Amino acid sequence: MPEALTLAEFVRLTGDPERVEALSAVAGNLSGAVLVDCRGAGTNCPPRLNLPHCVIIGIHAEPGLPVPTCIDVIAESDAACAHLLQRIGANPLAAATLVDLLRHEAWSQVDTGLTLESLAYSTLQHGREFERWLSTRPRREIADAIDPVLIERNGDALTITLNQPARRNAFSAAMRDALCESLKLVLLDASIRNLTLCGAGPSFCAGGDLDEFGSQRDAAIAHAGRLSRSAGRLLHQLADRTTCKLQGACIGAGIELPAFAGRIEARADAFFELPEVGMGLIPGAGGTVSIPRRIGRLRTARMALGGERLSADIALKWGLIDAIAR
Repeated sequence: MPEALTLAEFVRLTGDPERVEALSAVAGNLSGAVLVDCRGAGTNCPPRLNLPHCVIIGIHAEPGLPVPTCIDVIAESDAACAHLLQRIGANPLAAATLVDLLRHEAWSQVDTGLTLESLAYSTLQHGREFERWLSTRPRREIADAIDPVLIERNGDALTITLNQPARRNAFSAAMRDALCESLKLVLLDASIRNLTLCGAGPSFCAGGDLDEFGSQRDAAIAHAGRLSRSAGRLLHQLADRTTCKLQGACIGAGIELPAFAGRIEARADAFFELPEVGMGLIPGAGGTVSIPRRIGRLRTARMALGGERLSADIALKWGLIDAIAR
């Protein structure tokens, strides 16, 4: 485990551009992280532009005291710190890209945040960490989806159901396109006062369709597609009319998209994960925008960097969801 710096030592370090550069993964920092001891933190943090391109892990944070703004993620124990270091060290470029994005607090402007996330995601899709992950997966034919979403209207209420239960509603391009078309209809029809988004089968959505990962080799087209057909942007525009009802696996896009909604209700069996950093990526369905708006930057980083699985009870405590359906 790397030796921890005091906050004062870290601040002094950030005043030296050579030492800041030396902490980046491309300069040989194989851990992809620096540890900062938060005990007795009273020193002003360095400006964001002076922070190194790596993950800043805070240790020994004191309960009830503000976390220094330069910290990217808190490790609450030695075991948690070791776990974070292992995960970050496996994909240091993806991890650094994630925290760089979160530091800019772009979620305060949804359009800006979605654009920055998509640019970063496209970059990582052509990076060595994702290519390494992709090389371990067998190539499969991408099957045509039949009715990837279902729509049912009852008076002023509309229900949209993700409809690939045999695949745990994996969020494919076909499902994204069908969902966006459905959401556009709601956006244009003010007589629809209540929108419910749910998923057929035991899981709401187990994340992006892994069989499609890496299938779009043109990064510019992939970026344009994410911005042109953004279910997250549409759900944000419809937030005050939208309730998401979740169950089972809510992984990646399966929580990134619902987090844009005005209300999330989850069954007790629901669980939540952001696994993308483990693939050499970052959340790409809007999660770096929607999730910090609900649980803050530090907890978003904890979920994404640690690959942590949250139960419905913890998600409710954190504010990731609004209610548990008993």
